[in-house]
Amino acid sequence: MTICVVDGRGGGLGSRMVEGLRGIVADGHAVIGVGLNRVSAEAMARAGATAIETAPQAIHHRLHAADMIVGSLSLLMPGSMFGEVTPGLVQTLLESQAKKVLLPVNKRKVEVVGAEGRTLDALIDHAVQRIAFLLGPTA
Repeated sequence: MTICVVDGRGGGLGSRMVEGLRGIVADGHAVIGVGLNRVSAEAMARAGATAIETAPQAIHHRLHAADMIVGSLSLLMPGSMFGEVTPGLVQTLLESQAKKVLLPVNKRKVEVVGAEGRTLDALIDHAVQRIAFLLGPTA
């Protein structure tokens, strides 16, 4: 199984997610750090990503081939992450057949009902638990 963790800016969320996933995925699963910039990709590499991507064409290919995509809800909002989320990236994410696990990080004043009051740590922990469940007993 290929899990793509997508992040931009400084890669804080992505690197923490990669760390959490490395603790639950079995050999044979790939955790790919998809960095919307070099800094975020390098942060995910340091956290233990199997591989990293930063080039737009490679990102497009990885997201279409992924079994699961993990990141923040802002990945569906063009212009977010200091403009790193482009309309093309949003289209690629939505067209991918991968299961999407998105954390409701509220940086753009978009409120997801039911997600109020959770810290980033709590959201990451919950996402890792959900991914472990989705991976099933082979994790």
